[in-house]
Order: sequence, then C-alpha cells, then structure tokens
Amino acid sequence: MIRFRKLKKLHRRTSPLAAVFAALLFGGVDLAAQAIGLPRMSEASKECISCHKKQNLGLYQQWGASKHYRGNVGCYECHAAEKKDKDAFEHYDRTISTIVTPKDCARCHSAEVSEFTASHHAKAGRILGSLDNVLAEVVEGNRALKTPGFPEGNSAAAVNGCWQCHGSQIKILPDGKPDPATFPNSGIGRINPDGSEGACTACHSRHSFSIAQARHPDTCGKCHLGPDHPQKEIYEESKHGIAFFANESKMNLGAAKWIAGEDYFDAPTCATCHMSATKKSPVTHDVGLRISWNNRPIVSVRPEVSDAKLGLPGKDIPWQMRRQNMQEVCLSCHQKNWVKGFYIQYDGLVELYNEKFAKPGKELYALAKPLRPYKAPFSHEVDWIWFEIWHHEGRRARHGAAMMAPDYTHWHGTYDVAKHFYTKYIPVLRKLAEEAMRSSDDKRAADGKVLMSRIQKVIESKDHQWSIDRMDPKEKAMRDKRRAEFKKRYQKD
Repeated sequence: MIRFRKLKKLHRRTSPLAAVFAALLFGGVDLAAQAIGLPRMSEASKECISCHKKQNLGLYQQWGASKHYRGNVGCYECHAAEKKDKDAFEHYDRTISTIVTPKDCARCHSAEVSEFTASHHAKAGRILGSLDNVLAEVVEGNRALKTPGFPEGNSAAAVNGCWQCHGSQIKILPDGKPDPATFPNSGIGRINPDGSEGACTACHSRHSFSIAQARHPDTCGKCHLGPDHPQKEIYEESKHGIAFFANESKMNLGAAKWIAGEDYFDAPTCATCHMSATKKSPVTHDVGLRISWNNRPIVSVRPEVSDAKLGLPGKDIPWQMRRQNMQEVCLSCHQKNWVKGFYIQYDGLVELYNEKFAKPGKELYALAKPLRPYKAPFSHEVDWIWFEIWHHEGRRARHGAAMMAPDYTHWHGTYDVAKHFYTKYIPVLRKLAEEAMRSSDDKRAADGKVLMSRIQKVIESKDHQWSIDRMDPKEKAMRDKRRAEFKKRYQKD
C-alpha cells in the first residue's frame, strides 16, 4: 500500500508512473481526506484490467482480493517502466516491464525494502559461482539447456534448483523480455536488471500479496527445508510447530496489527520470531536482526562477522543486541528463566559442534586437499564426506537446537556427524595420508606425514580418545557406574 507520508514526494518524479500518481493526487483532491492508497484507479490500470480479466482470470481475482485493489493500486502502478530501463518493452502503447523488483516496490514501501536490502535474504543470489553452484552446474549438470540468452547452454539442475530459491541473475533479451533460463524466478536473492537484489514475491506471492500467507510457516518452507537446512521440518517437529498446527484457526494471520502476546497467544510462526512486531519493537524485514549465531558456515560464527563479509550494515550490530531482540519475542509467552535456560542449551550445542568436529575437521580437510589425485571439487570421496558432515549434518544439528527439535538435533544431526566423522572421514583421511607417504615425491610424502600426524593428534585429544580405547579413567568410572545403576533399575528378578 502507498503510505500517506510518502505521497507528497511522488509529484517530484518525472517517470510515467510518477505522472500517474501526481495526476491522481494533485488534481484538486484533498489529500487529508484520503485513506491510505490512491483516490481512484488509474486509466492505465483500467486498460490492463480490461484484457487481463479475460485472459488471466485467476490473477485478476487474486489482485481483486488484495489490499492493493482496495487502495486502487493496479497493474500499471507496479509494472510501469521507463523506456531507458533494460527490461522495458512496449505493450499496447504502454512502456512496462515483466519483472517487478524491490526498487519498484520501494516507490511505496521504501522502509520495508531498505530493511530487506540490508538482510542476508537479499544477498542469497551471491551463491552463483560458489561451491554449491559447482555441484549443480558441473557435478550434477551439463550445458544441455540452451536458451537465447545462453546459446552455450546452462545446467537445468541449477536453473530449476538452486536459482529458484537463491535467485537467478535475470538476463534480458533484445526485445526487453527476460531469458527463460532466468525467469520465471522469485528467488529471494534474485539479481534484477535494475541492479537491485531480491524478490518481494518470494514471500508475498503475487498477485494477492497476502500478509496471512507471508506469515504462514509453509511460505518459508519453499526454501527452508531439505537435508542441509530443514527449518520447516524442524519447526513442525518442535513444540512451537505442534502448537501452531493445532491452533491455526486462532492465529489471526490476516490481522493488520499482529503482535505476539496481544493479538495471538497460541503459537509463534517463523515470521513471529524473525520479523513480526513485538510489544516493544516494530516489524523488520531484516531476518538477521534477532539471530545470535550464523549456523550456515563450517564453523558457526556470530552474525556480525558474516554481515561484515557481505558489506551489510549489520556488521555494526553485535550479537548480544540481536539476542536481546529475540528474547523479547520469547518473553511474549515464556518466563525469563525458561528463555535463559534455552539459550544455555543452544549455545552448548553450537560450541560442542564447533570444537569437537568443525574446527578439527576443517583443519584436516585443508591438509588433505593437496593430496587428492585430482584437484576438481567433489572429485574425491573425502570432498563428499566432509561436505555432508558440515553442510548437511552439522547444520541440521545446529538448526535443530536453535528451534528446539530434538530428533533433528540428535538423530539427524550429531549422530550423523559423529558416525561419519569416525567411520568415513577419519579412515579416508588416513588412506590419503598413507598413499602420500609412499610417494617418491619428497614434498608429497612429507605432506602425507603431516596429515597423518595431525589425524593422530586429533584422535588422541580429550574429545576423541574414547575411539581408541583411551577414555579418561574418571569418565570411564562414571560410565560404568551409570550402566550398573541402569541395569539394577530395570533388571527383572
């Protein structure tokens, strides 16, 4: 919706869209008497509707149920373009573009777009060219998908997979239309022709832009699920998710004011914790402002560290402040001691994973990489094993703890991490080291010796010595005592 405080600025613009707004708003209309929105539907949008009502009835009906409709914001208000725009084309004597970008939405929703642009969501498209993309483009894919914009071909695995969540880099053809390999695409980090990053429609599905849908956990589930980041499944397993699905009818998801502890009490959704208003704080479209660990990397880091790498303003917001923001949400329903206890448990799991598996595993992989027979990523078993330990299993453990899903924390998380660390990763590292040590190349043999020495040091450390029957005597005595107590408690006479 167009906010009243922004309307006075619109008449200064020289674009066709600004002219539409200006004509409507300053044609003898008393602004003070207007509700939020435009006083009437523009002639340009009426022309669009006359055709699209017949050709795209579903889209027309979705828009008709939206707040945009009630505010007289129609097709042209969103799709109007300048002739100089890269993706502009002529359509029935109107200059429009297919893609509506965050920059377009900012004409009316500048605060929301500013917050979103500062978030990790908006930067998701920067995965292009990363290790993950090597998987989809090379390991899983080929260049068989040819389009006008990509005559040399593209990987269908990347186009239909990675890009649909992370966002494609939109390529515009000579006629102003987007290349079919890059659109349709509503990836949340989409790289748009006007230079903006992101897609508001990733969460606010066009053309209804339903706030209730954006607040529903299923919306986040388009991207936040699967082996490496199953937040949707984690949420469903958690007490929060159980409560939501049992009480969905009480959630007031479509309410204009939606404050936890005031407008609903039965459960939080993803939006509740990461974005929605609290009794003290307004809505935010920067989903990182309440997160106190970034669990995406091999080793979990504080969010200001990852923000600094992306050049985001969040680099100046310490994790303690973000945690306080999240705790404010928690306190809408929980007691202080409950919240404090949760964070002690969560921090403990993150630190366990970091110190026992992630840091030594990362160091060992760096020593092993030069010893592989081929240098290409994912060309050796060790690449796959280590990638899945941290990228899949380690993330599941950390995200599970963050959202209180015990099965994902343990059986899909730390269990898999430990199982594959001891039974797959360490054995394949030893094999690489042994092969290198037998090499006639002195440097390779020396590097193999360094790796073997480091493997042994890790395994003999306090965290791992149990695996070679060197458990600390005190720990062993405690284990034996507990085992005896267990047998006595459950043993039948």
